[in-house]
Amino acid sequence: MHRYARNAAAAALAAFSMGKFWEIHEALYNNKKLDDKKVREIVSHLGLDPDEFIKIMKSKAIQDKINDDMRDAKKAGVHGTPTIFINGELLRGNSMEDFQDAIDKQLRKKK
Repeated sequence: MHRYARNAAAAALAAFSMGKFWEIHEALYNNKKLDDKKVREIVSHLGLDPDEFIKIMKSKAIQDKINDDMRDAKKAGVHGTPTIFINGELLRGNSMEDFQDAIDKQLRKKK
């Protein structure tokens, strides 16, 4: 996790509540140096009220949702993104061969 990850998650959830999730999702991923100033610029560019956005972003409901997600991720063995599960099993590698091996393993189990 990078140091702005929690705020980026809060921004995504706030944008979702305002009907702009995919727009902010793209903008956040396209900006390598995120900070509060950059998020305010993105929010303004999307035509959202920055003050209302920040209020929602910092709300207890949004913070509780992030805490719940973090707790669930820890229980599931997720330590970062991307994390991939195939039929409930954690994929340990990230190469095409790792994907193929994991899928083939699951297909063999089905037979």
